[in-house]
Amino acid sequence: MTNGPLKRKLRMGLVGGGQGSFIGRVHSIAACLDNRATVTAGALSSNPERSKASAEDYDIPVSRAYGSYRELIEKELALPADQRIDFISVTTPNHTHYEIARAAVEAGLNVVCDKPMTFDLKQAEELAAAVAKSDVVFALTHNYTGYPLVRQAREMILNGELGEIQVVRSCYIQGWLRTRLEESDQKQAAWRTDPTKSGAAGCFGDIATHAYNLGRYMTGLLPAEISCHLKTFEQGRKLDDYGTAIVRYDNGGLGTVTASQISHGRENDLFIEIDGTKGALQWRQEEPNVMVVRRNGHPHQLYTRDPNAGFMNASGKAACRLPSGHPEAFFEAFANIYTAAFDAMIARSQGEKVERRDTIYPNVHDGVEGMLFVQQCVASSQQNGAWLPMKHAAPRR
Repeated sequence: MTNGPLKRKLRMGLVGGGQGSFIGRVHSIAACLDNRATVTAGALSSNPERSKASAEDYDIPVSRAYGSYRELIEKELALPADQRIDFISVTTPNHTHYEIARAAVEAGLNVVCDKPMTFDLKQAEELAAAVAKSDVVFALTHNYTGYPLVRQAREMILNGELGEIQVVRSCYIQGWLRTRLEESDQKQAAWRTDPTKSGAAGCFGDIATHAYNLGRYMTGLLPAEISCHLKTFEQGRKLDDYGTAIVRYDNGGLGTVTASQISHGRENDLFIEIDGTKGALQWRQEEPNVMVVRRNGHPHQLYTRDPNAGFMNASGKAACRLPSGHPEAFFEAFANIYTAAFDAMIARSQGEKVERRDTIYPNVHDGVEGMLFVQQCVASSQQNGAWLPMKHAAPRR
């Protein structure tokens, strides 16, 4: 597949994703799923030897397996324009996102960054300012926004099919940190529970941000205030492993965000329920190809992911790759973030003006709001659930 007027695949520079990584491999698969990109270069580990040793896992030639992200940027920019990378994907632990993403932005490279965008709100604001001064495309992989029925629901809600949205209930429930897994050699647990690497929040920074973002993405409601209680149930752990927040929205609506990493038997159970004056809907990530819509006095409607069905709207259809009945899930949703960002990258390469705020993919403004959410949740919990403002300059719709 060619990329329209570009007539070639986009060239990806992968930062992170070395041996033992989970999310780096996901990024590489998602970026290449539609044959629109290829992993061309990488700085795959903070350990230069491990970085180079991991290169063959991605078919990266030794000459373009770099020992650091700085070396990657410097040497790629020294190559002729028709050889260098088009974008960098940041797939490293949270505390390194800012320095890598900012260096790429200032070098004029497009960026796809894993979430949360930065370590804290100050870094997020500085990164957003750097993006604003540039013309780069910046995408944030809140990947659950890429599911076809999430896009379907978003268009339905924004078109008023559920009426005025009054209540949003979103949860992300896991159980993998029920014990002190971080005390073993489990790499994923170690950095996620370390405040020097994960940031001010544990469970809430890792997965509650997804639940909160999903509600914002699907409804467009603007938050006004938030109250939160965080708890560390596993004794000795340094960061929260459970929490609940209440959100007051500008329109008078209410939202709740609950996240757990200590609930027995729960895997990646992200689910959301939205109540409007004309109807309500429910979607669950572990059963992503089904959405329930309810209206009093009517049979419950079961929406299935079917790009050929008349009930699917344009946004839902555009996010599908397969006919109905063939499950589409995590990788495809992740790829939908990439493919939308690719469209913008190609438009930029052709000299076109690119929309960077109200995009179908999460962007740098969503990243800032995510860090504001984490900061205010932690601060509210420290003040016994005090109501704190959720306003920020120029919020996304």
